[in-house]
Amino acid sequence: MKMRTIAGVVCLLAGLLFGANAMAQAYPAKTVRIIVPYQAGQGTDVVARYLAEHLTKSLGQTFYVDNKPGAGGNIGTEAGARSAPDGYTLTMGTNATQSMNQFLYASVGYDPEKDFAPIILVGMLPMVIAANPSFPANSIPELVAAAKTRPDKINVALPSTSARLVFELLKVRTGAPLFGVPYKGSASAMTEVMGGQVQLTIDTVTATRGHVASGKLKALGITTLKTSELLPGVKSVAEQGVPGFEMSPWVALYAPHGTPQPIVDTLNAEVKKILARPETRQRMSQLGFEPVGGTPAQLAAFERQERAKWGPLIKAAGLKGN
Repeated sequence: MKMRTIAGVVCLLAGLLFGANAMAQAYPAKTVRIIVPYQAGQGTDVVARYLAEHLTKSLGQTFYVDNKPGAGGNIGTEAGARSAPDGYTLTMGTNATQSMNQFLYASVGYDPEKDFAPIILVGMLPMVIAANPSFPANSIPELVAAAKTRPDKINVALPSTSARLVFELLKVRTGAPLFGVPYKGSASAMTEVMGGQVQLTIDTVTATRGHVASGKLKALGITTLKTSELLPGVKSVAEQGVPGFEMSPWVALYAPHGTPQPIVDTLNAEVKKILARPETRQRMSQLGFEPVGGTPAQLAAFERQERAKWGPLIKAAGLKGN
């Protein structure tokens, strides 16, 4: 009887192993949906569409983007978390959906750590602290000195959650008494800063570098640890006397928790190949992204670091989701 039981367990384990391998070899056998929890045309959406196009070519099945915006990305991300863990619904997560929103909202409808299987960190999107050309400060130290001379008189346009967090981190790390002005998006914030109604803004490289190049804005610092190729000649905040200062929004690919590991590994390997191509790096640079890559385990560890970094700051600043 015991021998039969042992034999049965061995057969069951062999069947599961064979099933997992067969699933990986057959995957994908049908169309794959990638949920983007933001509107079409937004940075995360554009990157997702690029990956979908190239995954379709490399894996021989259609990958397509399904936009589900709302509640700061929570609606689409919850839909991804509740999908079947079979590899046929993926989610493009971001620093907001996976590491910040749980601290900004009373409820997001999902657990960013328990409800997802990390696949790969796709890219980083650095931010820039930029000013109207007439603003007297030309660097971060000069901005801090000006703010301390005129407490709460220097206004900073904040068009996103990420901008709000850069702003709060800058105040904490430098002691600069700046005054934040919330905006619903980049367009209105940029218009008022270039028009002189507000002195500064904090926004992505993508949103700012064209205006910097035309002379309509001047960049005081970038939020990467070191000067970035995405904005040559602009020193990082960290290099200007604020050691360790770093805040870059990011995008990453996820599957629902419970997705077979061979499928996760297949997707990781394919996206890694796509990110390594010169044409991908060129396209990502045009979009203001720095390609990353790495393993699922590295993405999971990175997320935990991000939550540990931003959770206390969000709570201390009393920030709430819009």
